Amino acid sequence: MIAQPAGAPSPGPRPGPRTALPRRVHVGYALGSLATGAFGTVPGLLLLPYLTDTLGVAAGVAALLVLLPKAWDVLLNPVAGRISDRTRSRWGARRPYLLGGGLGLAVLFAAIFAAPFRSGPAAGAYVAVAFLAAASAFAFFQVPYVAMPAEVTNDYQERTRLMGWRIALLALAILVSGAVAPLVVTAGGGGVAGHRWMGLFVAALIAVGALGAFLGTRSAPSGQVGESEPSLRAQFAVAAGNRPFRLLLICFVIQSAGVATILAGVKYFSEQIMRDPELGPTLAFACFVGPALLVTPVWTRAGARLGKPRAFVLASLLFAGGAAALVAAPVLPAPAVYAVIAVIGCGYAGQQVFALAMLPDCIAYDTARTGRRQAGVFTGLWTAGETLGLALGPGLYGLVLQIAGYASSSTGSAAAQSDTARMGVLLGFSVLPAVLVGCALPLLRGYDLTAERLHAVERSSTTMSTPARPAGTEVP
Repeated sequence: MIAQPAGAPSPGPRPGPRTALPRRVHVGYALGSLATGAFGTVPGLLLLPYLTDTLGVAAGVAALLVLLPKAWDVLLNPVAGRISDRTRSRWGARRPYLLGGGLGLAVLFAAIFAAPFRSGPAAGAYVAVAFLAAASAFAFFQVPYVAMPAEVTNDYQERTRLMGWRIALLALAILVSGAVAPLVVTAGGGGVAGHRWMGLFVAALIAVGALGAFLGTRSAPSGQVGESEPSLRAQFAVAAGNRPFRLLLICFVIQSAGVATILAGVKYFSEQIMRDPELGPTLAFACFVGPALLVTPVWTRAGARLGKPRAFVLASLLFAGGAAALVAAPVLPAPAVYAVIAVIGCGYAGQQVFALAMLPDCIAYDTARTGRRQAGVFTGLWTAGETLGLALGPGLYGLVLQIAGYASSSTGSAAAQSDTARMGVLLGFSVLPAVLVGCALPLLRGYDLTAERLHAVERSSTTMSTPARPAGTEVP
């Protein structure tokens, strides 16, 4: 495997035929979601409470420790995209990173919760460094992984089907990792020891996902990977010239922060509002993620009927409305609370399906209008934005807890909290995600990349026998 410098101009895009992908490619590609789902979920779900309630780190400091390593990925992800764009190997440009990045991530994830220091500043610093290393490995898995759909097919609806498989497996991965991980902590004795066992369990799940994606996509069409932009500034210029991508990315980053506040608050909400520290986190998480296994096919059909952008807005409104309704959780019976969380989960499933199905459309649109195939540039910026959003969520939630006066603990169990702190737990889990998801929707008013427009641009590009156009040049 070698990463070659940019050479002569690309001869232009050569997308594959508009045919259905084999089922084994659908499933093989989707298996990578075991890795992305586990790493995207468990740190957001358990890392903040691990720091505050097991290692005794103050809520505000813990929020920074969770945020900063992810913020590093905002810079690293575009670099990973550029490197994978330039890679040439017998396994293609993307698949080597599925193997190397995925297995490295598994080892480093286990290291996050190894806890050689039991409490104090040294414990917090160790977690931050280990999390930084794991986030770096994740960048080199996630960016090439997300780039693949734009290269294995150029069919507008086939990308939705591919994402449907991915989101179904993603929902399963999130459900297994997020619902089972707290149970593993409890079964392992809680505290530091329980978190060590949990780290090993999730690391094994990540390794299975990485190997499955690498082996399962060996027969997938690789498409053509053209030269990439030489600098981060040039990559931002490419993204700025693609209006649909720019609008979708900003919307998704803001909404990812809203989703991440839900994940970060599950344990706190279960303990302080539902008064069920044992089974509450697992029940709440299962209600949030479980519906995706059932409603993903429904959302796929809704996208075909309404169009992806409209269906995306509908899913987002469902999420925001459900989150806002959770303000009434203290006076609702437990079954009603969990039912509302399930409604939020239905909206979350739709958000993921359509955002990830619209991304390769934006990449295909850029390929047609500029004559350059550089999916790694867009997926690098996309995963950087998603990482930022997923990091901002726990950071914002931790800030809310700090302002509300949440008391930390080094015993492995939450300390007694004031009414003000409990109100902070509730508002951070309900109003904050509702506002974040809802306020991002006006951005999509300018998103007009329908199937008809994309096909028209592609046809226009095919009939123009001209050299590759500079990035940012629109097809008339």
